[in-house]
Amino acid sequence: METLAERMKRLRIHEEDLEERFVLGSGSGGQKINKTSSCVYLKHHPSGLEVNCQETRSREKNREIARTRICEHFEARAAAAKLEASRERARTRYQKRKPSRAAKARLRVAKEHRAERKSTRRKVGD
Repeated sequence: METLAERMKRLRIHEEDLEERFVLGSGSGGQKINKTSSCVYLKHHPSGLEVNCQETRSREKNREIARTRICEHFEARAAAAKLEASRERARTRYQKRKPSRAAKARLRVAKEHRAERKSTRRKVGD
């Protein structure tokens, strides 16, 4: 299992690029959650991605979850880019393929039909 630090390093997410703030929690959990700053706000400056995390009452656990979410976002974005590149390669490969015999025959018939229609447009004296 890859640790969070290794995952961030692989995705080129540096700690100095992250802005981290701790915000007062809200919601259910009683007085304790409303008095402590356990909600974590992370912002990745190069991408502008912002994440809020208040999953648990523990600040350290919320810090870890927020970083994990940022990693998941970058991985999803990389996977989408890889899929798009693959689709583009497949599209180019499809466009460059040679037409089949049946396709060539259909094209030839269409050209003959077009030539026949154009021949009826000639002037009477030609």
